[in-house]
Amino acid sequence: MASSWTVSQNKMFEQALALYDKDTPDRWQKVARVVGKSVEEVKRHYELLVEDIKHIESGRVPYPKYSSPDEHVKYKV
Repeated sequence: MASSWTVSQNKMFEQALALYDKDTPDRWQKVARVVGKSVEEVKRHYELLVEDIKHIESGRVPYPKYSSPDEHVKYKV
């Protein structure tokens, strides 16, 4: 079962990955400690992130269609 990740935990995860690169001894233990998750949870989260990146880079994930900021303006200056 996948664990739930908060926005804050995701941000801490990203920062920990930047701090502890692939050559860092005990990388996953250190990332897990920062995020407050188990080693297995952070490894799985990383695997999912890598898969997402592969899908995006291969073009399998469409770019979102953003609306113009002017469409949401409710007042005149």
